[in-house]
Amino acid sequence: MNFLVISDAHLIQQNGKKVAYAPYVKEMDLWMHHVDSTTFISPDCFNGHILFQEFKNQDFKQIGLRRLEFHTLWSALISMFTVPYQFFVLCFAFAKADHIHLRCPGNLALLASMVQVFFPTKKKTVKYAGNFDPNATQPMAYRWQKRILSNTFLTKNIDVLVYGEWPQQTINIKPFFTATYSENDRGNFTKDFKELYQFIFVGTLSQNKNPQLLVELIKQLNKEGVAAQAHFYGDGPMMEELKIMTDSHSTPCYFYGNQSSEVLKVAYEKAHFCFLASKSEGWPKAVAESMWYGCIPIATPVSCVPWMLGIKEKLGEENDQVDFTNGLDLKSIGSRGLIYTDKDQTILNLKSLLRNPAVIKMMSQNAKDWSQDYTIEKFEREIIKLVQS
Repeated sequence: MNFLVISDAHLIQQNGKKVAYAPYVKEMDLWMHHVDSTTFISPDCFNGHILFQEFKNQDFKQIGLRRLEFHTLWSALISMFTVPYQFFVLCFAFAKADHIHLRCPGNLALLASMVQVFFPTKKKTVKYAGNFDPNATQPMAYRWQKRILSNTFLTKNIDVLVYGEWPQQTINIKPFFTATYSENDRGNFTKDFKELYQFIFVGTLSQNKNPQLLVELIKQLNKEGVAAQAHFYGDGPMMEELKIMTDSHSTPCYFYGNQSSEVLKVAYEKAHFCFLASKSEGWPKAVAESMWYGCIPIATPVSCVPWMLGIKEKLGEENDQVDFTNGLDLKSIGSRGLIYTDKDQTILNLKSLLRNPAVIKMMSQNAKDWSQDYTIEKFEREIIKLVQS
């Protein structure tokens, strides 16, 4: 099988090896393991800083294209002149491929989603790594991709893999997942929900992730007599601002920068709660990873987060173990976690749950059981079904 991958992810050469963004490489290694030959069409130049990793299988072909960008007038003009050439490159590659795999969303992916319309008999899969919420506010290019790929008249013989379950979708759209840990990593990670409560944030310290909201949450919890700490793993442009914010209010927050997966495993085991208040997400990896260790997630309701947290699977007012007094908001509490709406309501929800040890332990257990169902082995089995169908 000739497997063709179209992606906006940069694929470059480093020290004679083909490398790309580490999580992307880990997944594509699995796909390539089950096909005969692979060709990537992707940008082949990159000047920034990113966590690169070598592909295990270096025996594949790459067709390098210029990245399509429209941030400035000059880049938009260059991209527009480039589009016809890239269109024909994609057409020739599609004609030779047995299985076409698109990595969406992205500008090159948008062009590829248009080209695939002319190849209705070719087997196609799409990994849509962004937010597939039909009500989300998104760039026009993202909305176009979703509409083209969902349209069963324009797009045929395709599986569009999306994060979460969304209402009123066409047969093209298939709920999917991703995975970090192996079946061998499973364990009974039980939490003792007693003070000092540990909160963990894993990710880029940027405005999109809103890490300052965790600092504010920890400050207010301690002010109201709930002893809590926050531990930040990751780096980003807000690092110094957060440290100043923490020092000025003597808030117990600690910053560790980027750390290895082994360090993060230990941190997840110690933490009681994970926090993620992103403005946008696809599959929030840090949330799924923390749940694996029994952490209770507190996260904004973006993308598939409500589904991950079991918001439709309520604890229920019939459960007499739950104290429903003091303003508990049932709409933001699921069977596996809490939706972050605002600081005050989240604190009310937390304090009410912490008064009910059996309930909060049940929530932690639910989070662990749900996350540990999504293993690398299960992920690979689903990939095999897709490439062999």
